Amino acid sequence: MIYRIPSYINIKNGEIMDTKIDQLKQIIPEKYILRQEPMKNHTTFRIGGPADIFVAPENMEEIKAVSRFAKEEGIPLFVLGNGSNLLVADDGMDGIVLQIYKNYSGIEVRGNELIVKAGTLLSSTSRAALNEELTGFEFAGGIPGTFGGAVVMNAGAYGGEMVQGLKEVTVLTKEGEIKTLKAEELELGYRTSNVLKNEYVVLEGVIALKKGNKEEIKAKMDEYALARKTNQPLEYPSAGSTFKRPEGYFAGKLIQDAGLRGYQVGGAQVSEKHCGFVINKENATATDVVNLIHDVQRIVYEKFQVQLDTEVKFLGEF
Repeated sequence: MIYRIPSYINIKNGEIMDTKIDQLKQIIPEKYILRQEPMKNHTTFRIGGPADIFVAPENMEEIKAVSRFAKEEGIPLFVLGNGSNLLVADDGMDGIVLQIYKNYSGIEVRGNELIVKAGTLLSSTSRAALNEELTGFEFAGGIPGTFGGAVVMNAGAYGGEMVQGLKEVTVLTKEGEIKTLKAEELELGYRTSNVLKNEYVVLEGVIALKKGNKEEIKAKMDEYALARKTNQPLEYPSAGSTFKRPEGYFAGKLIQDAGLRGYQVGGAQVSEKHCGFVINKENATATDVVNLIHDVQRIVYEKFQVQLDTEVKFLGEF
């Protein structure tokens, strides 16, 4: 999520950045504040230049305080999970990156419900459901993202989506209010919600599942894991599935039929294992990836008159 401010303060100046970091130290422990932090260290693509300031809060109050600070100071703020589904520009990005990930994660079990902090990995959430013999979240076990990010884009796989089990979500509003919303209020659709539009920060959520057979749940998770390993290029850095599925088509099939399997620009490549994935094969730059994506979109449209929209989000100047 980005707070878009028409005229914001440029904190790249050394003295200004020093001042802002000193102010942040009053809000969040110094050990969780990084300066000019390479974003390639925090994205699954392993690509991206530096963020001016990178912070990783431990609790809801710190998240709220950093968000308020950025808004009051006129500094752009981007809320990051584990960096999947994201491409950061080679020159990096302005402002503050607020990471909600390992420092703010955890799961509480309440009967057939799991209360999940936004920074918790979906794989961890799926395992927790398995341990409690709860079914309905098997599809998420291999999705490389956090719970918060999954809510934002209504993540899904193998016929399942977040909307199917999500009961409610606690968010931080742009006004600084913490409120709980029913899942229906999020306008969850195919890889979309109103979270970004409303400038919410997802803090935690509740998923309601059903009691199941532990062996059957594990068997389904193992089946999905094998399918991912067999069909997806997990051995290379990527942002996950690069393109949304166009209505009536499969993106990977269109790209394959266009003769683009293995197509490469610089260090970026259309995966030979699954054409719906763009991978970082050989120290790719963000520019390599963007140029490859544009080539794929152009060629597929020329051949089939189908527009491929990206599932990957772009951050920074391209």
